[in-house]
Amino acid sequence: MSGPSRRTFLLGTGAAVLAAGGSAALGTTFRGSTSTGTLLRSQVPLPEAFRTPLTLPPVLQPVSSTTTGDVYEITQKVATAEILDGVKTQLWGYDGLVPGPTLMTRRGRRVTVRHRNALPVPTVVHLHGGHTPPEHDGYPTDLILPVDADDATTEHGHGGRVSHGERVYEYDNDQRAATLWYHDHRMDFTGPAVWRGLAGLHIVTDDEEQALPLPDGDRDLPLVLMDRSFEADGSLAYPSVDETLTTTPGVSEPYEAGVLGDVILVNWTPWPFYEVDAVRYRLRFLNASNARRFRLRLDPAPDGVTEPFVQIASDGGLLAAPIAHPHLDLASAERQEVVVDFSGYRAGQRVRLVNEFGGGSTRRVMEFRVTRTASDDSTVPDSLSTVEPLDPAAATVERDMVFRSQAIDGQRGWTINGEPFSVDSAHAAPKQGAVEIWHLYGDFHHPIHLHLVHFQVLGRGTKRPGRFDHGWKDTLDLRPAEQARIIARFDGPKGTYVFHCHNLEHEDMMMMGNFEVT
Repeated sequence: MSGPSRRTFLLGTGAAVLAAGGSAALGTTFRGSTSTGTLLRSQVPLPEAFRTPLTLPPVLQPVSSTTTGDVYEITQKVATAEILDGVKTQLWGYDGLVPGPTLMTRRGRRVTVRHRNALPVPTVVHLHGGHTPPEHDGYPTDLILPVDADDATTEHGHGGRVSHGERVYEYDNDQRAATLWYHDHRMDFTGPAVWRGLAGLHIVTDDEEQALPLPDGDRDLPLVLMDRSFEADGSLAYPSVDETLTTTPGVSEPYEAGVLGDVILVNWTPWPFYEVDAVRYRLRFLNASNARRFRLRLDPAPDGVTEPFVQIASDGGLLAAPIAHPHLDLASAERQEVVVDFSGYRAGQRVRLVNEFGGGSTRRVMEFRVTRTASDDSTVPDSLSTVEPLDPAAATVERDMVFRSQAIDGQRGWTINGEPFSVDSAHAAPKQGAVEIWHLYGDFHHPIHLHLVHFQVLGRGTKRPGRFDHGWKDTLDLRPAEQARIIARFDGPKGTYVFHCHNLEHEDMMMMGNFEVT
């Protein structure tokens, strides 16, 4: 009789061993917490919650259109906004806005976006969740240099595809309706750039989705969740080793495990309120925090309703059928779309969205104010879409990917299979069109994101997929001392892409790898 395989050993004990190793590197204070990271406390008095109305990001209009596609222009620039009462805060925004303007696009219509960089540092734009050719995917060294950069003195980023002043990104947009988002992805400095505001929504719709009787129009709400902290003068606080974001990457101690803010922003407004009719609403949640995880719950729930969140979509679009939940869990970069029926509340009632993974100021998120009864012809049908299940028997390769804390050149860092990120090496080389199973192992919380492809979750440890693992995913909430199995078909364009932890401090401190579609 043969002994247990290496994979069986990893499944049974590997994750626990990783957790112990990670604890030795970073200390046990992060282990078992709801978010892996350290709270950065604001030095300015925080505003009263639920006093400011929610604002919605504007929809960007194309500068030109043809019968097959649309062209957009966005300028990345420094701006100021009054986020906290009476205080001006400098931010970096797409068109000076946070979140950036929303791109409302349609499947099959080609999208061209011309990004101009008027910031003081290089940038990269990644369409998160997009099926995108490698030259337009936002590889971490494919820099857009600032418009006033001096080529002779600017670091070009290890041989990436570098452009000066602006760059044109082209997306075929030939994918299912879904809530995608775009954000900065520069190697070593994604965390501080997104923290300063470089994030926005890119929504794809299609005929299948539009044929469904789901809430739409002003009853379809994008809700971008971020946590941030503020200095005494109202500026954004962030513990960068190099505040110029040009030379030395990373954050100072004790924030290497992740930066957690103490102000919860929804669409860049702290603890806002929003007036709703007593009808169904579609809520598109994006967790755009660097490291914070959320468990969202309605307080109170409608009378007699124990599962008020009816999930209709995940990262990669519509589920096959709706799933009701008592709460929603969201790791960094995850999206969930749900329908909430406010008809179970009386007019004048206030309903708070709370974060059960938070405490104090981070437990509050926003408030819904039910204003009046209204007519409602929306419903949530029993069947939403066809989701093809990938067959594990069709997988040609199985791979192990181990995400853990590890010293790098004498400094704290984060690795995949014991290796820090290098543009010159790849962890995988899937053949175009091949189906692969990846076994993911983690020490702490690691939201694992694959570029180019969506995947399906086969299970966690010896159990079935979790409550929020259904449908097509591009980000998996890998929990401490956990093993998960995912399956993906690598049917996108050939080329080199990255996968990484979407705790942005982990990503910047080397928890990223390449895969090359051949």
